[in-house]
Amino acid sequence: MEGSPATRQHAQWRRFALDLGPLLVFFGSFQLLGIFVATALFMVAVLASLAAGYAIERRLLPMPLVTSVLVIVFGGLTIYLKNETFIKVKPTVLYTSFALVLIGGLAFNRLFIKFVLAEAFELTERGWRNLTWRWAIFFLFLAGLNEIVWRHYSTATWVWFKVAGVLPLTLLFAFAQVPFVMRHQVSNEPADNQPSRG
Repeated sequence: MEGSPATRQHAQWRRFALDLGPLLVFFGSFQLLGIFVATALFMVAVLASLAAGYAIERRLLPMPLVTSVLVIVFGGLTIYLKNETFIKVKPTVLYTSFALVLIGGLAFNRLFIKFVLAEAFELTERGWRNLTWRWAIFFLFLAGLNEIVWRHYSTATWVWFKVAGVLPLTLLFAFAQVPFVMRHQVSNEPADNQPSRG
């Protein structure tokens, strides 16, 4: 059944694998071949992941698409100019962009996070708005953290942080939102908010 919980969970794990693959390619190739070759292989892996996602889902999701564009742009600058600063700054630009889009959407009454997560669950309007603020603040936190790590630590430490730091932090944050999401599911609306039957 297309919209069953099992199907949605399978789709989420598939998306996780598609997102994780390029990071593992980047990490492994950096250990063996250095930052510039790793950046080139990361670019190829990101495009392959995007193509695989489109082949399976028959659509391009906004976040992977934006991520891929930034990887190509900043990765290309890194290789062309032989300056690893560009690939290090890419996460800062990415996370800041996500945060600004979410906050800007709220200003214009657009709940962009709903387009990304609506297949996973259905929240009340207030729930979507509060969840948007939570993710926006978290993205700004990641942007600031990335700036601290790449500016004050070695490239090797930054690569470890990118793979073994950001991913666990994101998963922990996502899991921490589960109680909030459960409280604001449409099906959990208080009885007082339900239409009167007369």
